[in-house]
Amino acid sequence: MEVVPLPPNAPVLMEATRAIGYSLETALADIIDNSITADSTRVDIHFFPIGTAYISIIDNGYGMTKEELINAMRYGSRNPLDNRAPADLGRFGLGLKTASMSQCRKLTVISIKNGIVVGAQWDLDFIASTDDWSLKLLSEDEIKFFPHLDELLASTSGTMILWQELDRLKVGDSKFDDNMGKHMDRVREHLSLVFHRYITGESGLKKLQIYINKVQLESIDPFLTGKSTQVMDEESISIDGQKVLIRPYILPHISMLTESEIKMLGGGEGLRKQQGFYVYRNKRLLVWGTWFRLMRQGELSKLARVRVDIPNSLDHMWTLDIKKSVAVPPEVVRKNLAPIIEKLAGSSKRTWTYRGKKETEDSKIHVWNRLKTHEGGIVYEINKDYPLVEALRQLGGPTKRIVEQLLTQIERGLPLNQLYVDLTGDERVLNENEPSKTDLIPLLNQLFSGCRNDLERKEMAERLSVTEPFDQYPEWLSEFLKEAN
Repeated sequence: MEVVPLPPNAPVLMEATRAIGYSLETALADIIDNSITADSTRVDIHFFPIGTAYISIIDNGYGMTKEELINAMRYGSRNPLDNRAPADLGRFGLGLKTASMSQCRKLTVISIKNGIVVGAQWDLDFIASTDDWSLKLLSEDEIKFFPHLDELLASTSGTMILWQELDRLKVGDSKFDDNMGKHMDRVREHLSLVFHRYITGESGLKKLQIYINKVQLESIDPFLTGKSTQVMDEESISIDGQKVLIRPYILPHISMLTESEIKMLGGGEGLRKQQGFYVYRNKRLLVWGTWFRLMRQGELSKLARVRVDIPNSLDHMWTLDIKKSVAVPPEVVRKNLAPIIEKLAGSSKRTWTYRGKKETEDSKIHVWNRLKTHEGGIVYEINKDYPLVEALRQLGGPTKRIVEQLLTQIERGLPLNQLYVDLTGDERVLNENEPSKTDLIPLLNQLFSGCRNDLERKEMAERLSVTEPFDQYPEWLSEFLKEAN
């Protein structure tokens, strides 16, 4: 048997790996993974879209020596099957290179460790001219001309990643300078979500500050943990001696959220698209907004979200991809998730349909009656026994007929389709105006004015005690009755 060494062609492979499928935001997230692994507490991202455009990422991690930098620039610097430290966010040994070259043609890495500054550069055009894996090692004179070097050197250790010749971002973009700001807005939202547990400094994590052009990012908590309900205790699934932790949440009803909270929770696609599992690897968010085909996304489950924490030691079982944007749960996890999903969906449905009062509760007198038709449909009718409606119907002559016709038209004109669109959308539907005492007293005077004796007054008081909205203000009703006597 003849064995022939067959190393890949450098220009061809490097150009090919640029098409793995990174977006700008996923590429930057991959770079920040390295910063976290390097024990960084601060990452500064700078983008300069004018003239010779560039993006730089600077961290204050432990930096690299010359030998460590050369190895970091190698394609496949780590075996994905090797055991990693629990806090290591890498896997394939490709992230720095594939993420960076997906966005630019020239990648420069400058690092400081133990007071020594080193630099290296991959330049695709230079590699094409040499037809080899030609890594440039930068001299001190070459390094000092790079932007933001002073910011890197202000720390005793750290690393700067510099992307130049941003050809992928400029493709088809005739107004790159103007649109770079829009690109970075997506980056802000993505990084604020993906690293939200690091940004808040969750217990067990070193707090990470991320800045974009000197503006600090705020975390986006997809579970709104301060206001949401944790419907079940955290559950643990053991796989090969490793723990997968599962914690379900139900978000508050949309009527209880502020506009900024709705925007934060739903992002650009709305609450419905963001329901489902949120899978974290070492507390870094990988994938979200999916039920992994265990349940369909629906309106009544839109408030349900499940946090799943996996260790990096189980990467091989979750089929994690290079971009760290795809993770599929193994069968043992899927089986354990099924009963959790069933219970969670029921809780989300109850939260979504409950609006502070049970509008069909039999013990209360409501303005509207909800009725089922023989064909299986639903109709809403004005309750003719509602005290105010009853009083109007006691009017005589043409006035009574006009009132009855008005009530009929109100019933027929109820905009059910539009109500459905509004209630299942992500905008708040405000119909929560609380009546004041000055609003209710005239109504009480009018209702009790038709009572001819104490018995009728007592019956009226009993009826109003279970009639909306009077039932919500028993102290006002009691006060009125005392003053009337």
